[in-house]
Amino acid sequence: MRIFEESGLPSTSKDNTPAAAGRVNAAEKRVINGKTDVNQLVPFAHKWAWDKYLAQCANHWMPQEINMQRDIEQWKTGQLSEDEMRLVKRNLGFFVTADSLAANNIVLGTYRHITSPECRQFLLRQAFEEAIHTHAYQYIVESIGLDEAEIFNAYHEVPSIRAKDDFLIPFIDVLCDPAFKTGTMEADQKLLRSLIVFACLMEGLFFYVGFTQILALGRQNKMTGAAEQYQYILRDESAHCNFGIDLINQIKLENPHLWTDAFKQDLMQLFQKAVELEYAYAEDTMPRGVLGLNAGMFKGYLRFICNRRMEQIGLPALFPGEMNPFPWMSEMVDLKKEKNFFETRVVEYQTGGALSWD
Repeated sequence: MRIFEESGLPSTSKDNTPAAAGRVNAAEKRVINGKTDVNQLVPFAHKWAWDKYLAQCANHWMPQEINMQRDIEQWKTGQLSEDEMRLVKRNLGFFVTADSLAANNIVLGTYRHITSPECRQFLLRQAFEEAIHTHAYQYIVESIGLDEAEIFNAYHEVPSIRAKDDFLIPFIDVLCDPAFKTGTMEADQKLLRSLIVFACLMEGLFFYVGFTQILALGRQNKMTGAAEQYQYILRDESAHCNFGIDLINQIKLENPHLWTDAFKQDLMQLFQKAVELEYAYAEDTMPRGVLGLNAGMFKGYLRFICNRRMEQIGLPALFPGEMNPFPWMSEMVDLKKEKNFFETRVVEYQTGGALSWD
C-alpha cells in the first residue's frame, strides 16, 4: 500500500484495517521529517502557520479588479520618458518569471518535504497567490500592449535578470530532484538553505528594487493601475517572506544541530552575492537618474534589507549601521492606511461583502 505511505496515511493490513491506529499527538508534529499523518490538520502544532493562512485568504484580490485605463493612456500618448518605460519593461521582464519560479519551487519541491499540515496549508495558498501575481504581470503587459515575446523572454535575453535566475535555479533543482529526500544532516541542510534563499533572498530581497521603482512611479501619478497591483503583490510577498522566516526558525528550533558555524558562513556568502546581483539589476534598470531615484541610492537600501533578513533568522548583519533611504516603502507594507497612495480603492482589502469600494 505504497500510496498510503507516501501520502502520510498509515499502511493497512491484509483485512484493510489500519496497521497503526494511534491518534495524532500535536507534540509529535515536525516541520520536516515528521512521523505523524500529514493529512491530519488538527490538533495544531504550528498554529502560527494556520493563522497566516487565514490572513492571506482574507486578503484575496484579482488583477482585473484594477482599472488600467489611465496607464494605457499614459503609455500610448508619450507621457512616460524613455527611462521610465525601460524601467517598467525591465520590471515586468524579471517578475513574470520570478513568480513562476516561486510557484514551481513550492509545488514541485518544498511542499513534498514539509510534514506539517498547517505549513502545507499556507504553502498551497502561497502557490495560488504566485499564480495571481504572474496573472497580474500578464494583465499589465496585455493592457498597455507590450511585446509579449520581449517581456516573457527577458530572463533569457537580459543579463541582469538572467544572473538572478541563474542564482536561484540550483536551489529549486535540488528540491525538485525525485531522488532528494530529507532525513540526513546533509539533506536537511540543503532543504533549509533553499528555504532561506527563497524566503530571505528571492522574496525578501530580489523583489525590492522593482517594487520601489514601480511604486515610485505611482507616487507621481504615473502607471497608477500597475502600481496598485504591485502594492498588493508587495503585501502578499511580505507575508510570504514572513511565513518563510517563521518556517526557517521553527526548523532551527526543532533541529538545532543543523545550524553549524560552517552552514552559517555559507549562508553569509549567499547573502553577499544576492546583494551584488540585485544592485547590478538596479544599475541596469536605472542607467540614469529617474523619478528622483538613482541606482546608487539602492546600494544602502539593499544592504539595509539584507541586514534585516539576516537578523530575522539569527545571522549577524553583513552591513552594520545601514539606514533605510526609502522609509515610505515600509509604510506601504507595515502601516494600516484608510486608502492607498493612488486613491483608487482601500488598501486593507477583504473578500466578499467586506470589500469596500470608493
